[in-house]
Amino acid sequence: MEENTLKEFYERTPPGKRYVVSDFALSPTGQSKVKPVVISLYCETDTCSGLRLFSVVGENFVKADYENNLFVKYRCKNCSRSEKTYSLNAKYDENSSKWTVQKFGEIPNFGPAIPTKVFKLIGAERELFLQGSRCENQAFGIGSFVYYRRVIENQKNRIFDEVIRVVRVISPNDEVLAELEAAKNETQFTKAVDLVKHGLPQSLFINGYNPLKLLHSALSEGVHAHSDSECLELASDVRTVLFEFAERLGNALKDEAELNAAVARLSKKS
Repeated sequence: MEENTLKEFYERTPPGKRYVVSDFALSPTGQSKVKPVVISLYCETDTCSGLRLFSVVGENFVKADYENNLFVKYRCKNCSRSEKTYSLNAKYDENSSKWTVQKFGEIPNFGPAIPTKVFKLIGAERELFLQGSRCENQAFGIGSFVYYRRVIENQKNRIFDEVIRVVRVISPNDEVLAELEAAKNETQFTKAVDLVKHGLPQSLFINGYNPLKLLHSALSEGVHAHSDSECLELASDVRTVLFEFAERLGNALKDEAELNAAVARLSKKS
């Protein structure tokens, strides 16, 4: 059975599987308190909007000779508003002298946090994207890939509109603008990307690659040609690139606005 520290168990393990948790309780026998470890989680509040430290709320006790079902609540140490609740089953194994623990579930759901910029980019497909995320978190590869592809296909025009808006601001004379406008008239996302021959501004590139081309390469794959595990990998890749693309679109406008403000301030001093 896979072994984790309690911190790793809270942060990284999905519900449904039992793990050996090496430091689960402060004492291995009798009644003991669950170790109050500090963990790192994504906090979605406006105050934080990033990775923050969470500490346990209250005390949680378990018995070594008992099948323990319990709720463990954590709260963000920075804003004191965001909370995470785990539903757990814990058993003490006398043969190995170790605790085995399983998550029944957690609220908010297990999985990578979805940045606000992504929800802005995908618009009305928020719930469909969340369905894909839930499938990915449970390792349902085909389901997650189909959901993510549906989201991008349905929101093709919105995605292209956002790219056009950014390019108009940071590179208004770029030849790619006309191609992006034409691509919006194409029904399918993959065919639309094929119409964009010129590259996007370098500030939107991800590790030297055009993000539209990266999404195109994944979404052009036929779901029937891959196993569930291969679809899961593709789905994870699509989500990762989409997250980074949304971040770069937002940062491009922010950087341009900061630059314009700096130029305006300094020009008044000249």
